[in-house]
Amino acid sequence: MTDKDKQWIFGRHPVLEALEAGQPLEKVWLQQGTRGDFERDLRHWCRDRQVPLVVIPKERLGRMVRGNHQGVVALIAAAPYYELEDVLPLVYERSQTPLFVLLDGVTDVRNFGAIARSAEVCGAQAVVIPQKNSAGLTAEAVKASAGALSRIPVCRVKSLVTAIGYLRESGVRVMASDLSGEQYLHELDLAGPVALVLGSEGEGISQGVAQAADKCFRIPQVGELNSFNVSVAAGIMLYEAMRQRE
Repeated sequence: MTDKDKQWIFGRHPVLEALEAGQPLEKVWLQQGTRGDFERDLRHWCRDRQVPLVVIPKERLGRMVRGNHQGVVALIAAAPYYELEDVLPLVYERSQTPLFVLLDGVTDVRNFGAIARSAEVCGAQAVVIPQKNSAGLTAEAVKASAGALSRIPVCRVKSLVTAIGYLRESGVRVMASDLSGEQYLHELDLAGPVALVLGSEGEGISQGVAQAADKCFRIPQVGELNSFNVSVAAGIMLYEAMRQRE
């Protein structure tokens, strides 16, 4: 996707206005060295709206957009983000059995889109991602998902560990895919409320996430390579959950 395909907001007043109005934003970039009331207001609203804020040199901002950016640029999200604390109660209210997907460090937009597509097809009610170190709701990701990211809620959270704690307190068992897992996927009971966690292809799930989960498991394999592509693994896991729920 080229910069022309992206939807930008730039300038101090337009960016603050978008944040205050709750417009879905993927990320905000602030010029290095910016100080004063505007910087404080911007940081406040980015925290409040859970929008990642990145500080970069003036030269990089100038390459992102043309025109007088006044030291701040924002990228509009291709779809809205949801609050996990709103989505889970709604799933229970609808008498549905929660099936959520948590992504820990999945930064490739094509993998993100493919995972969302499998999640929607297999009946998952939400995908949960962290604010940092994650692909987000860009137009490229929505395209890769074949439109699934416009249908399934994506919840962006400050901390996956905190989100896992909330899910467990709410009766959802959290199962993390990890090569060191002692149980195999097909040995798990996925018929009840469950959240499935996948990590990045290079690093896997983080230690904090692994410790916060109820259990770590692995997918059986017989070849010499040590893992599946993350989107393929997600499809296998989600299909098994769907199969057990039929």
